[in-house]
Amino acid sequence: MEMLRVENLTKIYGTGENQVRALDGVSFSVEKGQFVSIIGPSGSGKSTLLHILGGVDRPTGGKVFVNGQDVYARNEDQLAIFRRREVGLIYQFYNLIPVLNVEENITLPVLMDGRPVNRDRLHEMLDTLGLRGRERALPNQLSGGQQQRVSIGRALMNAPAVVLADEPTGNLDSKNSQDIVELLRFSNRRYNQTLIVITHDESIALQADRIMAIEDGKIIRDEVIRG
Repeated sequence: MEMLRVENLTKIYGTGENQVRALDGVSFSVEKGQFVSIIGPSGSGKSTLLHILGGVDRPTGGKVFVNGQDVYARNEDQLAIFRRREVGLIYQFYNLIPVLNVEENITLPVLMDGRPVNRDRLHEMLDTLGLRGRERALPNQLSGGQQQRVSIGRALMNAPAVVLADEPTGNLDSKNSQDIVELLRFSNRRYNQTLIVITHDESIALQADRIMAIEDGKIIRDEVIRG
């Protein structure tokens, strides 16, 4: 079953001599439950692509469909709901709210929707993330690996169909990096979530079901390695 489809996606920044074509006619589709890694040099368009897939940055041209729905046919309020409910965004920099504790950071997307927190799911999440007993800790009381686990919990709390991670292990040592990848892979398998990870780490890329390489805003390689 197709979960994500991109059609002739283009993103241009600037005008005239300062114009930069960050994405240039990108098209592909991803099946439900597939784990895709996206690799490429700095400035190749990887993060721009991820932001557009997640409803963070509008494309200059082309379309993005998630679960059959045109993402950019939505207005800004609808896009905000899309970002909270349908995709989980994970960044290299954890972006935690410093005055909120672990539990509050994880449940923030649910609370912003004005919905009650599913305590069973929260407890399952805390156990899976290895954060049980740290619910009341503030971000500055956590290690880098623990902070990234909180950001993953926040991204997964709404059980999104698509999880988008931009260099999620970029600030971590090798052991914490592998732990984070295993957590993402576990969630991908358990909940049949589509997982797309941007990474410079070849060992992480090779754990995916499929590798896509981007250069100068174009896909230059798209290879299924397992599935």
